[in-house]
Amino acid sequence: MMTFKAIGLMSGTSLDGLDICLAQFEKKHSIWKFEILKAETISYSKKLEDQLRNSINVSSENLLELHSEYGFYLGKEVENFISRHQIDNIDIISSHGHTVFHQPQKKFTLQIGDGRAIKLETGIPVVYDFRSQDVLMGGNGAPLVPIGDELLFSEYDACLNLGGFSNISLKHNGRRIAFDIAPVNIVLNKIAKNFNKNFDENGHLAREGKINTELLIKLNSLEFYALSHPKSLGIEWCNENIFPLFEDLDSQDILATFTEHCAEQISKVFNQYQLKKVLFTGGGTYNSYLIEKIKEKTESEIIIPEKEIIDFKEALIFAFMGVLRMNKEINVLSSATGSSRDHSSGIIA
Repeated sequence: MMTFKAIGLMSGTSLDGLDICLAQFEKKHSIWKFEILKAETISYSKKLEDQLRNSINVSSENLLELHSEYGFYLGKEVENFISRHQIDNIDIISSHGHTVFHQPQKKFTLQIGDGRAIKLETGIPVVYDFRSQDVLMGGNGAPLVPIGDELLFSEYDACLNLGGFSNISLKHNGRRIAFDIAPVNIVLNKIAKNFNKNFDENGHLAREGKINTELLIKLNSLEFYALSHPKSLGIEWCNENIFPLFEDLDSQDILATFTEHCAEQISKVFNQYQLKKVLFTGGGTYNSYLIEKIKEKTESEIIIPEKEIIDFKEALIFAFMGVLRMNKEINVLSSATGSSRDHSSGIIA
């Protein structure tokens, strides 16, 4: 039996903070098991959140400076986490980084937060930049978590993550496929800011709004939804295709309509693949109005796990991907990303 202790770092597109997850992984007779030992979310300072949010618009010099700065920040936060919980014997730190650009069709994706800076701060080996290799190999560089769904959560027909974007991973014709379904919190949170809120808690605002049929039709007829998988979304796509549709509309009606749109697109996928049991994770799982809307439109059984899995599944799987990389095992599935073959991805510092 092989045992590893790893820390996974995840910063999602919704920028609600840095997820840190310490987990233990055991491999026995080619079966992997995991246990989350400690996990927490560190809120970003207003300054850092603004820097990360605006990173897509800054000069190349400022972006390179932020790449280093954010790397040292990640390293310091891991150091604080280790001393707070008196942790020792960590084999690897795996860092997703913060996505600035994601344009796989042009063969590039960029996650900032230099892994070498994390290594310098902590003295622990670091795996980072998990996506670029896949993009160079013709893949979408996303989604990456299906390897964890396949090896750690195989008892479910599918795993759905409701984060900045909703993405799903499922077994189809003996292969694990995965793809982004639709934007979720990246849009809902931005509109909630019009009410001086970081997010629409439990979907209360959306529940009180009216569905704008014209907007709903426009959203549902966007070209992305008709594309076959593998496919992935980025903030650039939202800026081009989603936000311009909202001009001159009431914010509460936008929330109601966009929540309806998310539920329609998600349930359509559930029904298409006749999914029986789906594991829900990510911040959107707490949006009870969105969950109700999805339940109305599908027969699939929705499994909402304990808080630790809802909040830290992605960070857990990135920790796992680092362990796989360290052991030169496959950690990216071409059936999910569309790359030329399965591979072991990530730069080791």
